[in-house]
Amino acid sequence: MDGCCSEAGGAFEGRPEEDERLAGFAKALGHPHRVHILRFLLAQEACFAGEIADQLPIAASTVSQHLGHLKEAGLVKGEVDGPRRCYCVDPEALALLQQLVGGLCATAR
Repeated sequence: MDGCCSEAGGAFEGRPEEDERLAGFAKALGHPHRVHILRFLLAQEACFAGEIADQLPIAASTVSQHLGHLKEAGLVKGEVDGPRRCYCVDPEALALLQQLVGGLCATAR
């Protein structure tokens, strides 16, 4: 048989911890506004201390909810100091995301 229905190859080694982490990242990135927020923060030279809501056509409260999902997944770090908010992408989490997606693609070979 050819293609996707060919006979099974080698043994499969599950990676439950990695799968859980990748699924968490994917869930956090499962909305286009969250991807846009992540791209916006990546384009900044340093932590962004302005209003991210100004970058999207959605309410500030909705942006806060999206940031909460990104922070919960560990992709974004944020600090609130009185009225000032500062957000940036966690480079270690981003590197892990890249590694996990790369590992997923390597499994398909």
